[in-house]
Amino acid sequence: MEDDAGIASFLSKGLAAEGYGAIVAKDISAALTHVHHEPDSFDVVLLDLSLPDGSGEEVLAALRQRAPSRPVIILTARGRVEDKVKGLDMGANDYVTKPFSFEELLARIRAAVRSTGQPAGHEIVVGDLRLDLHTKLAWRAGRRIELAPREWALLELFMRNPTQILSRTVILSHVWDFSFDPGSNVVDVYVGYLRRKLNFDGLEPLIQTIRGAGYRLARP
Repeated sequence: MEDDAGIASFLSKGLAAEGYGAIVAKDISAALTHVHHEPDSFDVVLLDLSLPDGSGEEVLAALRQRAPSRPVIILTARGRVEDKVKGLDMGANDYVTKPFSFEELLARIRAAVRSTGQPAGHEIVVGDLRLDLHTKLAWRAGRRIELAPREWALLELFMRNPTQILSRTVILSHVWDFSFDPGSNVVDVYVGYLRRKLNFDGLEPLIQTIRGAGYRLARP
């Protein structure tokens, strides 16, 4: 949740380049909409405390009620010790002050995601499928798979949520963003790309279409 358009754009583009999908909420109203209706659609929250229609502390309190285990990193210009103590005491997992190093922020995001039970190393493994989070390469049954950035982000989303049905809206918000045309068939196109790269002769297809609901990754 970030109201500064420049910082929000910088973060979105930087995170996308690293394979993350970003949902940007510019005010408390938009943020609370995501919290109340889609508490499980994001892995970590970057929260600015100074939003145009109030304080981000309201969002933090709502998050702790709706998604108590969801990692929250406060990203703010408030650098006083008492502000940091207050934010952490309210339930934030980490506190980063502006200006900040993007590389350091990425490391803190990875640490926050690991703390929720994701693999502690740099790989995600689901059956015979393995994804390296550092090199952005995948392997299936020992065979290397080259992935484009969007394909890699899509596969990571599936592998972090194996067997769960992911709607096109959820996929679009993670791998692209909400400003992307929801009527576009880009999700279906990239699922098709990914299927072709994951499906090898003699191995079962991994990505299933759930009619009227979305897609899911079957556990190999």
